[in-house]
Amino acid sequence: MPGLRQSSGALAAAAELHRRASDASGNLRNVEAVRLLHRALRRLDSIEHVDPEWATLRTRVLISLGVAEAEVGSSSEGLRHLAEAEAQLDSRPQAPDGRTLRSVVGLQRALVLARLGRTTDSLALFDAILPALERDDADGQLLLTRNLMNRALVHVHRNNPEAALADLRRSLELAKTNGHTRLEGKVRHNLGDQAHLVGDIPAALQHYEEAARIHESVAPGWIARLRLDQARALLVAGLADEAARHLDEALPDLRRNRVIQDLAEAEVARAAAAILQGDFVLARNFATAARRRLLRRGNVPWAEVAELAKLRADATDVLGSDARPPARLPASLRRHAERLAGLGLPDEAAVARLLAVRLLLRRGSVDAAGELLGRVPKPHRTTPVDHRMLLRLCRAELAVATGRSRSALAQARAGLTELGWARDRMGGLDLVCGTAVHGQELGGLAVGLVLARAKGHADARRLFAWQERTRAQVYRYEPLPTIDDPVLAKHITEMRHVQRTVQQNRLAGKSVTALEHRYAWLQREASRLGWYASQWGRPRPVASPEEIAECLGDRVLVSLVGHGDSLAAVVVRDGSFRLIRLGSLGDVVETAKQLQADLDGLAPDHLPEALVDAVSTSAHRRADVLDRLLLGPLKEALGERKLVIIPSGQLYALPWAALPSLRGRPLSVAPSATAWMAAESTYRPDPVVLVGGPGVPGAIGEVRQLRSVYPAARLVDGSAATSGAVLDALDGAGTAHLVAHGAHEPANALFSRLDLIDGPLFAHETARLGRLPKRVVLAACELAMSHIRPGEEALGFAGALLAGGSQTVIGAVARVGDRAAAATMADLHGRLAAGTSPAVALAEATAVDPFRRPFLCLGSGG
Repeated sequence: MPGLRQSSGALAAAAELHRRASDASGNLRNVEAVRLLHRALRRLDSIEHVDPEWATLRTRVLISLGVAEAEVGSSSEGLRHLAEAEAQLDSRPQAPDGRTLRSVVGLQRALVLARLGRTTDSLALFDAILPALERDDADGQLLLTRNLMNRALVHVHRNNPEAALADLRRSLELAKTNGHTRLEGKVRHNLGDQAHLVGDIPAALQHYEEAARIHESVAPGWIARLRLDQARALLVAGLADEAARHLDEALPDLRRNRVIQDLAEAEVARAAAAILQGDFVLARNFATAARRRLLRRGNVPWAEVAELAKLRADATDVLGSDARPPARLPASLRRHAERLAGLGLPDEAAVARLLAVRLLLRRGSVDAAGELLGRVPKPHRTTPVDHRMLLRLCRAELAVATGRSRSALAQARAGLTELGWARDRMGGLDLVCGTAVHGQELGGLAVGLVLARAKGHADARRLFAWQERTRAQVYRYEPLPTIDDPVLAKHITEMRHVQRTVQQNRLAGKSVTALEHRYAWLQREASRLGWYASQWGRPRPVASPEEIAECLGDRVLVSLVGHGDSLAAVVVRDGSFRLIRLGSLGDVVETAKQLQADLDGLAPDHLPEALVDAVSTSAHRRADVLDRLLLGPLKEALGERKLVIIPSGQLYALPWAALPSLRGRPLSVAPSATAWMAAESTYRPDPVVLVGGPGVPGAIGEVRQLRSVYPAARLVDGSAATSGAVLDALDGAGTAHLVAHGAHEPANALFSRLDLIDGPLFAHETARLGRLPKRVVLAACELAMSHIRPGEEALGFAGALLAGGSQTVIGAVARVGDRAAAATMADLHGRLAAGTSPAVALAEATAVDPFRRPFLCLGSGG
């Protein structure tokens, strides 16, 4: 009897250890799970009096140990434990629970094989076992729910989205019906993977967020894996910085929990983000670390994917320089492509060959490049957009190398059309903008080809048309009604409170470090939700050169073209197109930065006279240099007409009115000619909204002073100037004047902000408005600044307003003193109220002192 009691106690202890291990494993704490399972196994093996209950528990422990070991250590060791569990079942063929446990062993083996990249073997096992689980008992339903989800993952990896979706829908239905909340979270996570596979990135991100809300309450250990998959989706959208932040958040948790496969996959994804960011050393380090982990694990397919990431970093680094690629690099890629193809990874093999093609072309090995390109298969339905663009780029570069420029341009045109299809599905403003990165080189190749050959009117027109295809596409999209999301609203409200508290603590000399960390976290969370909650819908067509020329009337349009270090301008006047070459882009950009610094230095209201004289002298000198570089060659073509300027990249926020030739001249700046023409709509003058924020000397007085100009205006100032009241007032207004401090946020431009009484109003929030004001005047500092993304997508507070439907935005592109701002606004609104167009009114208001009144008219200007 004492022996039986001792055995019973050991059995109960082993059962408790198994329960704790299952809980740890369910939260991806697999190292802890392995330790607990080994303890359970030792307890069980110490029992002398064995019975069916002992055998069942030992089998279950071995099954759990097999899966946990495969995650954190050796896959072969994990499979060995599963084989031992199966052998134990074979030793008692008449066991009442043997059939169910045998199914569990097979399904867990299928899962381990899938994680090893052996998807054919894995799918065969799932297909053989799952039909037998279609029974009514609770254990069978739970097993079926979990493994339909697991089989769906295999379908995702095998590029079979329809089969994956069918399994996931059935699994979600079962999870919800039977109250399996944790499984529901995992299924929603996998629905995100399926949507990612078919290119529906907003839907993928929405599924991931729905899963995150469940995981946070019942399975927090899965959040790190979720961040990995979100990052992969963001990489498809071209958002490398955002993807990197997600991965940097996930990697410490994955390392701590030793989830080796997920950790290695996250390192491969981080390498991909680093390549897009141009940090090739970091990319190589992550890829190399991932490959070592995967080889130790015995996962050869994924190890070769990691090696491809390293080779891609090497190739991209060389291709971005003027150096001739070493012969070993294309040779390594060709050999690697063969290995990838042999492992059943055709997409990855195609990428390796395409990178080798580009390197061979750079080396002058045109015939070898053509032969290798012929071995790359056509894209299939689920081929990622970046792979498609790489194929188009290789075809175009080969055409250039063989003297077939027209064929190269045809490839570029087709590729940008494909990219447009992908962009049309992106939804959120950030996603639409980010996608441009994948077509950057292809568009640059086309513009460079046309620019190199351009001579007469027809070539200038063709170059202008290519520019419109490749720049600032986000402004072609019409915003859709915002999806109400209470979690997003909660985050934005807390961000407002935290930012306000930060300002108060700084004034009081208190520490703000913890608050700043909280603010950064909230900003990341709000960004994640905004990717699907703020939708952008039907794209307007790109305007034709003839449509632009007709819309200009007696104005002149200057479209700047930057390619390499050369800068040129296409001038559109009276229906004709003329190309004028301007010189070094680098010299212009550097001088523009210096002028910007001078204007910032001149901003404070109470500077010593000697300092004002010194900085003004420097600003005049730099403005003269820019005038000579940019406008000297254009003087005859421009005449004295009103101007529309379509800048190139970093010149978007140049203080154009500070250049001597443009002082007092009406001009407007737009991200593209298509965006400018779309903004040329009939202006509705009423109603007018005047907003005065806190902390600006004379702000309330300035706003109230404008009531004499606009007697019927709606006034929102003092304690009434909350974010909610201001948004409500802006919705449907004709003209909105906003005087408040603000800040441009270069790291996340859609969170550029206007400071109000209850905290900041973010650019992101303007997407909630049903109808943005047609004219917006931003008297706050720097809010006309933009973060320029690939494809010359200019984002910021002013950019969000223009993209959302505002016709004209007037704002500062440098710091501006409160007195100078107030004087400029009084002059400006007096002219606007008299019926003067914004471009003309601003030109007259800033001509008094363009260095201390660095305001620009963005958008239409009409």
